[in-house]
This record gives sequence, C-alpha cells and structure tokens, in this order.
Amino acid sequence: MVVNIYRWSMAETSETHTKRTTLTLTDPRAIRAIAHEARQQVMDELYGGSVLTATEAAQICGLSPSAMSYHLRALEKWGIVVRDGPSSDGRERPWRASANELSIGRGDGASGASMRQAANAVISTFMVGLNKAVDAWLRNEPEAKGTTISRGRLYLSDEEAAALNRDINELLERYDAGRTSRKRPADATPRNQYWLLLPHTPRRER
Repeated sequence: MVVNIYRWSMAETSETHTKRTTLTLTDPRAIRAIAHEARQQVMDELYGGSVLTATEAAQICGLSPSAMSYHLRALEKWGIVVRDGPSSDGRERPWRASANELSIGRGDGASGASMRQAANAVISTFMVGLNKAVDAWLRNEPEAKGTTISRGRLYLSDEEAAALNRDINELLERYDAGRTSRKRPADATPRNQYWLLLPHTPRRER
C-alpha cells in the first residue's frame, strides 16, 4: 500500500537539489503525526513551496507561535519538515519541506491493524480539509473557471490502473513545471488538486 499525500514542488533554497525526492512514511507513529488538521495546513504550505517561520505558520493556522513550534518539531522528528538555512539578519530560522513528495506505505514491522488505524486517521483529517475547500469554493467562487469535481467508475486491470497513475503523474509534472508559491506566473493562482483511484467495494460486502 502506498498513498501519496503530497506531490508538489519543494521551495527553492540553498539546500534544494534538482533531483525530485520522495519521503515515504512507514512507521505508524510517523503517519499518526500528520493526522492533525493544523499540521496538514502547514504542510500544505511547506510542500507547496513556502519557507515559513513558526510565527508565519501560526498566523496561517490560527495558532500561537509556541503551539505551532510544537507541531513543527513533531513533524521534524520524523523528517517531514526541516529547518532552512539561517537567515543573514539573525531573525527566526524558517522551516521548509524535506522532500518534493510525501507518501505513506506499509513497513515490514508494522501490523496491518496499526497501519490501517494510522492511515485512516490521516485520510479522515485529509477529508476534513477537502470538505472545507469545497464549502469555501461553493460559498465564495462557485463560478471559478477550471474548477471541477467528478466521480465515476472505471474497469481496469492492475496493470492498467498503474499505467493510469503514471499518466496522471506525468500530466501533473507538465503543469507543475517547478512552480512554487514564490515562483509562478503572475496570473497563476493556487488550486488544490486531489486524485483518488480506489477499488470499488459492493455494498453487500461492506
């Protein structure tokens, strides 16, 4: 099982490498560490290319700087975020994403039950953000161009499903093109993208 949680451009810093990097969490404790709405909010920003101090991140999430520092250190423990280089003026040292992509997968030592609990906790928090994003869109920008929500069913072999995911990733890379919150065309606005391809479970089997 591999679930891609974040797939965005890492911010350009003095430590950024040109090669795309993926961090895969396999420890249920690390996976539970991101099952928190405020942490996912700040991860949205950091994995979207931002480099933020704890004070700046706290303002985004509506928390105190000390509370946000606690959450950032909890994410740092599992290598999800890292400290950026020290600022030249000695101000508060910012944080950045540690990789371009973040996934969760099953480790060799993890039990199926513990992994399911951890993954379900993350996905439940993930869906809270999705619901809020859809609600904000319907309230504020129902006519926004390029916005779509769709649901359907495909009949695919495992090989075809894997090929479809590769095709989607290649398409996303084409539109990603190394853009970040700090490096983008003047007319480009942030848009949240979600991609789900899940096995269908007949109702009688649930």
